[in-house]
Amino acid sequence: MSNFFQKTAKAVSGMLDKLTLKFSKPMTSAIITVGGSGTRMQSADGTTKQFMLLDGMPIVARTVIEFQSSPYIDEIVIVAKSDEIELYTKIINKYGLTKVTKIVEGGETRQESVLNGFKAVSEEADYVAIHDGVRCLITGENIKDVVKAAYTDGCACAASKIYDTLKMADSNMFIQSTPDRNFAWSAQTPQVFRASVYRACAFSAKKEGLVATDDCMLVENYGFKIKLVDCGRNNLKITTKEDLIIADAILKSRQSAEEENK
Repeated sequence: MSNFFQKTAKAVSGMLDKLTLKFSKPMTSAIITVGGSGTRMQSADGTTKQFMLLDGMPIVARTVIEFQSSPYIDEIVIVAKSDEIELYTKIINKYGLTKVTKIVEGGETRQESVLNGFKAVSEEADYVAIHDGVRCLITGENIKDVVKAAYTDGCACAASKIYDTLKMADSNMFIQSTPDRNFAWSAQTPQVFRASVYRACAFSAKKEGLVATDDCMLVENYGFKIKLVDCGRNNLKITTKEDLIIADAILKSRQSAEEENK
């Protein structure tokens, strides 16, 4: 098939997908959390990592733009540090992020911050997608795959296969066991849940004092199954300066591939 017909078929398929979504898709809200202090990675002038530039654009802007562009996302709630809320308002205006309905202040922990964001989503939301604001290499395809898996299975989580041999250690750093890596995955975001499920689990956890390292752990605790969706290894969370270098290389590789396909 010629390149012209491939592009035409892809465009027609995209139009049909959008029409199908418009009339049959559950309402899905995204909560993007960027309330962390980022103490492991700050510039000399105190700029937190979410506002550092990646190929000329703030990291968090790249993240929100992907959710803005996804036909599977109907609204976006940003959870931010109180002293940075004004900066997000400027980013929203600059990049035309019309799906952002609210910017709310984060809590003392990530778990509290997500709950603050959840309280701000539309009451009509059927599903909620929770995403780390500094996972800026998420793609529209990744978002679609995880959200669609949640529509089918109720809960879904972006993940990547682990290829290293894993070792479990005791408190003295001696190897205790070697898990089977064939069943080992690294959890990423977005993590997508039926809104009614997340609501019940989040408020129950708050009442009972349950502390979870991510939203899947919170939901798992109440017996719900979560589907893992392979989103590859490029959906990395920018935590260190080395991650920023890797992200820049991945972005340039994607841009080169796009140029070749034009």
